[in-house]
Amino acid sequence: MASVTGRVGFLGPEGSFSHEALVSVGVGESVAYPTIGDVLAAVSDGRVDQGLVPLENAIEGTVSATIDGLVFDHDLVIVREIVMPIHLHLMARPGVQLNDITRVASYSHALGQVRHFLQRLPGARTEPTASTSQAALDTAASSEPWAAVGSRLAASLFGLSLVAEDIEDHPGNATRFVLVGRQSVAAPTGHDRSLVVCFQDADRPGSLYGILGRFAARDINLTKLESRPTKTGLGDYCFVIEFDGHVSDDIVADCLVDVQAHLVRVKFLGSYPVTGDEAKEKRGDVDQRRARAREWMEDIRRRVTES
Repeated sequence: MASVTGRVGFLGPEGSFSHEALVSVGVGESVAYPTIGDVLAAVSDGRVDQGLVPLENAIEGTVSATIDGLVFDHDLVIVREIVMPIHLHLMARPGVQLNDITRVASYSHALGQVRHFLQRLPGARTEPTASTSQAALDTAASSEPWAAVGSRLAASLFGLSLVAEDIEDHPGNATRFVLVGRQSVAAPTGHDRSLVVCFQDADRPGSLYGILGRFAARDINLTKLESRPTKTGLGDYCFVIEFDGHVSDDIVADCLVDVQAHLVRVKFLGSYPVTGDEAKEKRGDVDQRRARAREWMEDIRRRVTES
């Protein structure tokens, strides 16, 4: 894919995994913000053209600040995803040893990804920060025997030593980042996914079944389904649904129109190219099966006699 152009906001400071993800694809001008909410707000009000935010981690799951910001706080559109392997390291000022450490700080999701390792440090308290790189910056600025969990890049930028390397609980750790903009929907590639959120006007039996049935009837493969509290009352939820296909595909558009017209209010969160080949292969297989089914039905209908 081509490099990202324009001004792009990311969760800073420099040295965060969001920063690494941007560097990996190439970016013209990047602007660091202290929180995910600040990144999304900067895109919304036009201070930057696009923003890169973490959406999902292989160990900790959905990043709530991102999905809730997109669902409830801003009208933004996902235009691209970037999947990056995540390797976490424990870093401290030069000379600080593992047994010296009294505090370990990092972004809450990063701390959750190293729980097993942190159990080896019962004397050190954990403290969440706005980002992994902010934890590294705070550690570098302190005279206390503190440590941070973050990237190798952050350790290099802030003059920290790696006390322990690759401390993530699972070797397949990865994070999916998404690039968001204000209006334009990414062009279809034939290798895309879409994300929507469905709001119920009332809690009634079978409502989720009715929504999912529309997708199943059209052989649209769901890749993610999650309920989120609507923040309007206990027990009130909306459904976040990700699926293979692009909004420009007739079958996808027909499905969303059907859901919007008959069941729930739909908020469109984007159609974007997918990392990897699996979605394209699945969609191609479904298209072939539907084509064979249409041929079968056409053959039957040709045999109908006139009255």
